[in-house]
Parts: sequence; structure tokens; C-alpha cells
Amino acid sequence: MIRVAIETSTPFGTVAVARDGDLLAEVGLGVQRRHAEMTLPALEQALAEAGVDRGAIDEVVVGAGPGSFTGVRVAGATAKGLATALGVPLRAFSSLLALAAGVASGGAVCALLDARRGEVYAGCWRIGDGAPAEILAPIVGPVEDVIRDTTTSSPVFAGEGADRYRDVLTRAGGRVMTGPVHPRASTLLRLAALDPGSGRVPEPSSWEPLYVRASSAERGVAG
Repeated sequence: MIRVAIETSTPFGTVAVARDGDLLAEVGLGVQRRHAEMTLPALEQALAEAGVDRGAIDEVVVGAGPGSFTGVRVAGATAKGLATALGVPLRAFSSLLALAAGVASGGAVCALLDARRGEVYAGCWRIGDGAPAEILAPIVGPVEDVIRDTTTSSPVFAGEGADRYRDVLTRAGGRVMTGPVHPRASTLLRLAALDPGSGRVPEPSSWEPLYVRASSAERGVAG
């Protein structure tokens, strides 16, 4: 089973290739916010490093968002196009889950991404040896709401949103992971191998990412 994964919901985008659950290659797109230009070349580079032809791909895995609207759109469009062209299954996982699953905690992890306008994208899972258990489904809102909704789980908070609101979280008694954590394509591949039945998209050509809220353009808001 050859799987490729695409995760570009944050400026730190990656693509990766795995065979039977073993990671063969992962390539970063850098932080220039040029995901539309860099995603396909990075995927070709990852395939070359892995020694895999594009036609050998058995499954495509994508980070479904939320996050950067442009980045989520790029990942979604690329993954849909690739899966449809090759006639292979598409699987989608929350980018917040990809972030949380990359934290070795053995407990509850709340992934936070900066949503601007004083809000965060948030999702929380209990991370262990098996499939992650959802505690808080992906939402967008003030960090105070996330603290309130996860009090009984005592999670560790991780991600760029946790870094931005570290003072608020720590004053509320929250634990904040030190150091940058991002959703990664390699983590998407690990999630796909962990539970082969999860995240399957019935109709790849009509699937849409998980934006959580409308874009600024759709809402008629500048910026």
C-alpha cells in the first residue's frame, strides 16, 4: 500500500510518502506561503526520494483544515485532483488532529491554530497507542471558550494558537507545550495506517475541506 499525504493548512506545509505504514520521504514547502506553487513540485520530489512512480499510488490522504483558507484550498484541490486522476481512494483528517497526534503526551491534547480576530481554531483529542478519541470537535472561537469546554479533560495545549495565547492559557491553569508544533503530512500517514477505515471520502470529486468558518471574501470582510 503506497500512500501520499498533503498538509498545507499552515505556512509550514509538508507532503509525504509511505509504504505499508513506513514513512519513505517527507518534504517541507518552507514558510513562504507559496503552497499553490510548491505543493506539486514537492510531491514529485518526495516520490522521487521514495523511489515511487506516481502511478503506483494506492491512496491519497489530505489535511482537511481548518487553517489558512488558501493553504486548505490548495491541499484540498491537489488531493482531489490526484485521487480522481488516479482513480484511488481519498481520505481526509482534520489538520488539528494531525497537530494533536504529533504531540507525544499519552493524554489529552488540544490543538490550537491562530484564526485571527481574537479567535483560534481548536480541536481536542485523547492521544494514546490506539486511534485518537475526540474530546472537542473542531471549532473556531475565543480561547476562553476552549478553556471552558476542556476544563475536565486537563489537556496540554499545542500549536501556534497556544503560543499566541500562552499567557491566557497559563493564567487559567492550562499546560502549554514548549516549542513549535505543526500539522505534518507524516502524521496524516500515521493516522491513516493506524485505522484503515477512518477518514474515507465517498466522492472525492465533490469533497470540500473543513473550513469551520467562511472566508473573509465570502463574508464580505476585508483582510
